[in-house]
Amino acid sequence: MLHRQSLAAAAAGILLAAGVGATIPAGAAAPSRTANPPATARVVDVRWGGHSTFDRLVVDVRGKLPPVSVTTVRVLRYDGSGHRVPLAGKFFLEIRLSPAAAHDESGRSVYQGPRLLKIHLPALKGVALTGDFEGVVTIGAAFDTKPVYKSFALHSPERFVLDIAHRPAACWR
Repeated sequence: MLHRQSLAAAAAGILLAAGVGATIPAGAAAPSRTANPPATARVVDVRWGGHSTFDRLVVDVRGKLPPVSVTTVRVLRYDGSGHRVPLAGKFFLEIRLSPAAAHDESGRSVYQGPRLLKIHLPALKGVALTGDFEGVVTIGAAFDTKPVYKSFALHSPERFVLDIAHRPAACWR
């Protein structure tokens, strides 16, 4: 009799496991070891460096690099509040990535770069994260002289690059 109860319990366990397993969607199987890129691009960092004839600003993105625009603005303002960004400079560029976010689905920041930082390079004088609002991430850059720049994308990993010349535009042919 004890043997029959053990067999019945084992069979019930197998059927229960099979029934529960059948209710799990196929796509929800064991998580893979390689993380899938997020559906919305995530801006995770901003880096910079000085070179002999140019300064470089790099925006690191997780996921596919979204469209990026670079616009000259008279003053940098924080998105949402409209308050002026306290970066010293006479000239400013606004880098806009959209659709993008600097936070995850839970609202936690994934951005590891500077929020507001003075920089002492020949061309680049400061950088700030100025917005992460409604699918748009904006980054401001400050300069003492009118910036002459070129921009491009690099892949694997995804990043947007802005090179700012130290010399007049004539040398950038």
